[in-house]
Amino acid sequence: MREIIRRINALMEDMEPRLIALRRSIHQYPETGWLEMRTSAIIHERLSALGYSVLTGSQAVAPEARMGVPDKETLSAHAKAVERQTGTPLEYLTPEMRQGLTGVIGILDCGPGPVVALRFDIDALPMTERTDPGHRPAREGFASRNPGMMHACGHDAHVAIGLGVAEIIMAIKEHLHGTVKLIFQPAEEGARGARAVTAAGHVEDVDYFIGSHVAPTGSLDDGDVTAGTWGSLATSKLDVTFLGEAAHAGGYPEQGKNALLAAASAVLALHAIPRHSGGQSRVNVGTLRAGGGRNVVPDRAFMQVEVRGETTEINEYMERQARAICQGAAAMQGCACEITLAGQAEGQHSDPALIARIGKTVTEYLPELTLSSEQNARNWGSEDISIFMNRVQAHGGLAAYMRVMTPMAGAQHTVSFDMDESVIGKSVKVFCAAALELMKGENT
Repeated sequence: MREIIRRINALMEDMEPRLIALRRSIHQYPETGWLEMRTSAIIHERLSALGYSVLTGSQAVAPEARMGVPDKETLSAHAKAVERQTGTPLEYLTPEMRQGLTGVIGILDCGPGPVVALRFDIDALPMTERTDPGHRPAREGFASRNPGMMHACGHDAHVAIGLGVAEIIMAIKEHLHGTVKLIFQPAEEGARGARAVTAAGHVEDVDYFIGSHVAPTGSLDDGDVTAGTWGSLATSKLDVTFLGEAAHAGGYPEQGKNALLAAASAVLALHAIPRHSGGQSRVNVGTLRAGGGRNVVPDRAFMQVEVRGETTEINEYMERQARAICQGAAAMQGCACEITLAGQAEGQHSDPALIARIGKTVTEYLPELTLSSEQNARNWGSEDISIFMNRVQAHGGLAAYMRVMTPMAGAQHTVSFDMDESVIGKSVKVFCAAALELMKGENT
């Protein structure tokens, strides 16, 4: 196995400049959930060239299981923009991708053995990136060119990591036994995409599932690699529309049904939901839009709400409370209320047995990397990788969600985000070594 690891390191050293260039290309053209058309086309092209069996569109995601899909006008406008963007391989930009069926899965069959799935999320955030020279992507010419979109969480690096893993796995396939699935997942932000991939059945046969995220050096972990994490908050994202009846606010106010007032009542009540004694819970109203003029009783209001819970059960409690409050606030004003589930993730934990194997592999075969002292560290926020992990664990498979550390110029989910790109090479080596450990034959 040591000889194969040496080959992995040599291959990684050779391809590192190409992967950094790829990361910067993806960073320059970020795409939010279900709009990852250029990104998916690039992944499709590269996996096909390497010789993988490639699934895209409705083969990769179940269309009916998608949440928070942009409207047809937005999809069409973005597809037209992608056609004009540098580096888009148009022959791999499929009609289904143009309709918001993004995401790509690459499959390599290496004969009898376990099924190992590796997941890489690919979407950006709806943010406007800094453009001043103090921000390296702006200074060096690879800042976002897509208005209102930015890779502010590191998923651009995840794309590069995944394609680096794909290249090395193909190069060492004669030493692998089993099947590799590379899942390039759309719409992680907002917890929208994993459910659509799992609904298409892609993890039903998976024995080992591994994902990872770049993370800031120093603030969370004390090494290069944390082999497992637990505790991501379960969450539900709700789009709420209040429908009332317009009226002249001065002449006939009694004829109106005030949707804005219903929404405002709901906002106050939502933030007063009793917290659960069983663990942490969260609620936030992030968007509220209503009304059209000061002399008109508003007939429509829209808000975006999220709830979270330390466990799936606590989150379900918070969601039930939120739905009841919105319906009740609407009823007080004689309004209707429409609630759409726009995203969802579950509670998450990594399996100790898989954490131990990953940690042992890093320690024995990647001595240039250090393991964090806490190898099953607490996660915060929410992550829909939980959907994959829980599904694999439900049928007896093992799952782990790793972190790989890197210095960052700005915090994740901020307009100043950037990272030390050496994390790409570190992550590729960890994924490849872990896959080799799980799929090695008796004589490897």
